[in-house]
Amino acid sequence: MNGTPRALNRILLFIIGVKLLAVGLLLVLLATVPAVASWWHGWSASAWAGAENAFRQTHLPGREESWLWIVAGIVLVAIIIAMIAWLSQQGKGRANLLVASDDDSAVDGEVRIGGGVAEQALRAALSERTDLAGASVATLEVKGQPGLRIRIQPRQGVAPHVLAAEVSQLVEALDLVIGQKTPVLVHMVSGARARFTKAERVR
Repeated sequence: MNGTPRALNRILLFIIGVKLLAVGLLLVLLATVPAVASWWHGWSASAWAGAENAFRQTHLPGREESWLWIVAGIVLVAIIIAMIAWLSQQGKGRANLLVASDDDSAVDGEVRIGGGVAEQALRAALSERTDLAGASVATLEVKGQPGLRIRIQPRQGVAPHVLAAEVSQLVEALDLVIGQKTPVLVHMVSGARARFTKAERVR
């Protein structure tokens, strides 16, 4: 429920994972299979000789340096810029305002309710529940419209459908207070904390 490019992230993780797997497999084969080791020595020597020859044939006019170093530098700068752009896209979508609408009353003005108001109200209500190991609330912008993401961690034995219904009631009460229906994503998670935290578990 935010602007993080999940599809791109998964593609990049897949590519990196495949490369690391290939490198690991190659290292294992080099250490255990003599035929692969001898092939690697021959191939690497040939590749190194080819690289040296390419650098010798691409000297800058009047200089000993190769212009391939300039190309390599440009490629590295482009990679760095792409990485910075990719990092800047992570976690996008946070919103500061939950409600920003024109006031229909006789007094001119605009009604603004910050996302922190709803976040604090819901967190306070959820923190009093003994059937939760943890809860967090965030205001995010989806397709230009603000909404809430409620992440809750129920304790072991709690009925998810009952918990979801009760959280929905809290959201409906919040809608009545702010005078606007808010899109909400309720995300339930489980983990070691839910299994091993002390008592007051609902079974």
